[in-house]
Amino acid sequence: MTYTIRDFCEEDAPALAAITLAAIRAVGAHGYSPQQVEAWAARHPDAERFVERVRVGHRIFIAVDESGEATAYSLLEPDGHLDMLYCHPDHTRRGLADRLLAHAENEARSLGVTRLYTEASELARASFERSGYVMTHRRDFEITHDGVSVEIHNYAMEKPLN
Repeated sequence: MTYTIRDFCEEDAPALAAITLAAIRAVGAHGYSPQQVEAWAARHPDAERFVERVRVGHRIFIAVDESGEATAYSLLEPDGHLDMLYCHPDHTRRGLADRLLAHAENEARSLGVTRLYTEASELARASFERSGYVMTHRRDFEITHDGVSVEIHNYAMEKPLN
């Protein structure tokens, strides 16, 4: 299958919300407990949040398949924070994360960003490492879900752009 990367348009918002939830629930289960997955999924953005993020200057890059259906995306903030990188479970292991990270890096360079940084999940960490990000530390924190505090972790990672 052939994929293309393009910029976000408002009509993509519902698909991105669905990709996020599907990825957290299916792929997240390989690195986190069921309680952690559900707490994480409960925090995922709704469709309108993607539109709001673009309105304030964030960039969303979308991988679409041959039919134009969104399959994966990344979200880059103006300061170099790569806030989201999600791939629909039906499209994993096809190099989309690597392509999206490279695309975001090129866009960041064109904006004069000198450093990219992120908080990578247990499962996304390898994609970021392949793209040259270095882990600075593990982040252990809690998410309150259904009145219960759920411990979870991710990794602070960064990549200088020279």
